Amino acid sequence: MTSKLPHWENTRLWILSRPLSGFAETFSQYIMEVSPGGGSERPETDPGAEGVLFVVEGELVLTLGGERHRMVPGGYAFIPPGSDWQLRNEADEPVRFHWIRKAYEFVDGIDVPEAFVVNENDIEPTVMPDCNEVWATTRFVDPDDMRHDMHVTIVTFQPGGVIPFDETHVMEHGLYVLEGKAVYHLNQQWVEVEAGTTCGCAPSAPRPAMPVAQGPSAICFTRTSTGTWRCLTASVADRRRSA
Repeated sequence: MTSKLPHWENTRLWILSRPLSGFAETFSQYIMEVSPGGGSERPETDPGAEGVLFVVEGELVLTLGGERHRMVPGGYAFIPPGSDWQLRNEADEPVRFHWIRKAYEFVDGIDVPEAFVVNENDIEPTVMPDCNEVWATTRFVDPDDMRHDMHVTIVTFQPGGVIPFDETHVMEHGLYVLEGKAVYHLNQQWVEVEAGTTCGCAPSAPRPAMPVAQGPSAICFTRTSTGTWRCLTASVADRRRSA
């Protein structure tokens, strides 16, 4: 079922997650579809919310701090809290993109990170250790940059790739498969996931051991085909407090 947001014209969205006890408690994730001529001059109603946009189909024009950016598939934008931004579809076809929102956690002595717009194709994926180069992560933000309290990444597995252990950590995850097909270990069960699958992982919940199908796949905007599996992953937690 689709939903609508205030101040957005010719737009519908699918809510994948929102702050809700027992589910995604700290962030929201939407798939937005904006028809030609649609968009918003007041897209964000919460001045304390940060956001990430990731384009999967079509093109849009993002005006951020008075600067226009044309975003196409693979386009990624980080929008700090309190930003002045607008979004429009000036093309002839609908544009679809992920919008991930979170209340930014301000910390005394740490600056708010600046806005930026990039494309995943301009970023060299980081090959993960001890995996025979079948598992790579595209990082849009330096993991050591303490200004960021949310990371959105793309995880890609080549055929035969696997996470050989069930991992647990404090971060809460939202995952969306962009491409391909894989098997995910959740709640002690093996679950088949493919392009369009979304799931949420609570903090400290054990997960994967991820044997991938015949093609690459990706997570966190996850894609898996007869080749690669790719996934778009939102990872959120307050990592700046000791308790």
